[in-house]
Amino acid sequence: MPLTKRRRAMLLATGVMLPLPVLAGCSSEDDGPPPPAAWDIASAPRTATSGTGTLRWALDTAPTTLNAFQKTADTGTQRIAGAVLPSLYTLDARGRPQRNGDYLTAADVTSSDPKQVVVYKLNPKAVWSDGRPIGAEDFQAQWRALRGTDEAYGTARNAGYDRIAKIEPGDKEHEVKVTFAKPYTDWRSLFTPLYPKSVMGNPAVFTAPATKGLAVGAGPFMVREVSDGSVTLVRNPRWWGDRARLSRLVFQAVPAEKRAEALIAGQLDLAEVDRATARRIRATAPDKRAAGTGQGSSAPGKAGAPEPSTGGREAAGAEGGATGDTDKNRSQTRALSRFTLRKALDSAYTQLALNGTKGPLADERVRRAVARAIDRKALAKLVLKPMGLPSEPLGNHLLMAGQPGYKDHSGALGDPDTNAAQSLLADAGWRAGDANRQKAVDGKTDDRGRRHSAPTATATDQATGGATDSATGTDAATDPATGSASGTASQSASGTASATNSERPSGAAPAAGDAGRSGRLGEAAVVRKKGRPLVLRFVLPDDRTAAPLSTVGERIARMLEKIGVRTEITKVPSESYFRDHIATGDYDLALYSWPASAYPATDGRPIYAKPQPAADGSLVVEQNYTRVGTDQIDQFFDQALSELDSGASRSLVSRADSRIWAAAGSIPLYQRPQLIAMRKGLVNAGAFGFATPRYQDIGFRR
Repeated sequence: MPLTKRRRAMLLATGVMLPLPVLAGCSSEDDGPPPPAAWDIASAPRTATSGTGTLRWALDTAPTTLNAFQKTADTGTQRIAGAVLPSLYTLDARGRPQRNGDYLTAADVTSSDPKQVVVYKLNPKAVWSDGRPIGAEDFQAQWRALRGTDEAYGTARNAGYDRIAKIEPGDKEHEVKVTFAKPYTDWRSLFTPLYPKSVMGNPAVFTAPATKGLAVGAGPFMVREVSDGSVTLVRNPRWWGDRARLSRLVFQAVPAEKRAEALIAGQLDLAEVDRATARRIRATAPDKRAAGTGQGSSAPGKAGAPEPSTGGREAAGAEGGATGDTDKNRSQTRALSRFTLRKALDSAYTQLALNGTKGPLADERVRRAVARAIDRKALAKLVLKPMGLPSEPLGNHLLMAGQPGYKDHSGALGDPDTNAAQSLLADAGWRAGDANRQKAVDGKTDDRGRRHSAPTATATDQATGGATDSATGTDAATDPATGSASGTASQSASGTASATNSERPSGAAPAAGDAGRSGRLGEAAVVRKKGRPLVLRFVLPDDRTAAPLSTVGERIARMLEKIGVRTEITKVPSESYFRDHIATGDYDLALYSWPASAYPATDGRPIYAKPQPAADGSLVVEQNYTRVGTDQIDQFFDQALSELDSGASRSLVSRADSRIWAAAGSIPLYQRPQLIAMRKGLVNAGAFGFATPRYQDIGFRR
């Protein structure tokens, strides 16, 4: 599923924010610390590390390609590319692009009239691992492969590259001059990662599987071996920058449900984990309140705030059934005590998607009614507070708090209001009928004419307590955010998307065909139109890692009951959730994640563009899986893309977001939690949030 790069709150609580030198390309501007929980790493000087060692880093799946621009690229592809290839711009903890001095001494727009011209001044020391200097021919090959005119490349995205008119050597040595046919505000997003001309100049090499490796690179590491389930990187002997502190970096495919087992067995050093595993690691800390807030931590949340009790079960053992102090449990606890938990708000968010192409939700009034019945603050608290993270709902589709231009535009839709929601439904013709007439449709009623409540999948006490593992989601193929094009969502249209995701949605799914209805309709009489009750099909993924999404889904179902809307929850296998349901529009309501982006004008447009009819009568939706869009939203994006003044471009993106809220096709709920298990002694790594890892600084303490 194609997707694009990354995307989007919380400005509460105080925390000690570390200086940013351990992250690539951090800002020199004194803009204050990032927002709380923006990142959480164990910071240490390079000189404090041993200068050797092997780091084993978990991936959701083994990458099928090492080309981040292929449709099958995922978060693993992105991680590897970041360590072995040039990134002209990296991101700081606020999601701001920063020039990478290892590759660029300068990059500036030198002309905007009659054409936009950008001149890149390359670091004279920058060379490929075969000894050839990085130069204009590499830029030219990447542009020709990605501009979308050669079907042999089958590229997942060409945003920005399709606006370039020509690329040529600059006036001076080590300069590259790029002339645009149309102005492009997000020009910093281009040529990251940058591949050698040997890859981009040959379609066969461009589309080669990961097992073919990457013969030439230009990063602190290089690819040594690609085997079944792992990719091994070693130091690049031709690297001109700071020498990598690790001698080896091994990316290992370990499914989310097997992470705890692998950590206990000592097979991993760094891994994103689910909430149950996070709780078990946190329970091994001498002081649970201090877990994840040691040296180098961002100390998210209020210092010293007590963590909710887990009832002791998760800390007891992997199976969760034995609560006794058994030898097995003690052994597992000792193994997990070798790790610390790092937690931050991920650069991805979970949304409630409303399919606007058919049924009741094709009416904007009904979509707005559903949206106004949702208490987003309660859902954010449900998901984030148990992990000690700031629990404010996200107020923007395109940016996260802390990013330049972030504003909460949810007011364009309105605050949660049951009366307002019911009025919107009534205006659309959906009104509460005589309760006694519900027997035929709603099943058995009691002697007062009320429908008996069916048990919900998640009990109320669970939804508010230990079972609130909501929305951790895996990034898998990812989040819609890292999925595709950029490989994040995972793909980022890669969808969320480890979803983290890229891009499939975050989360997973239950057995096919396992359908259930939300119970307890006593909150309000079911609304009807021409005798037909308003029932919405709520599709959710079904497997252990998706339990959090199920919890959130059940809570939303109960919120909708209060305005007389019934939901029919259908759980489907995780492997088919995004492919067969979200992408095809086979749902009324759904939960999935999108990645955040430093370039919202570029990456937001395909997600919210108005679907267009194709010649064969089908609908071209790009990545707008809610099928809700307007001409005005498209115009704001188009103008933002061509506006070279950054402030004016952000203003246009802001206006687009307000209109997206008003259209009520996508309701952002919360920024996803990023929970990282990290071996004690490992430094300059952890929960990176938006920030680009500086791979050469990651290492083990002396």
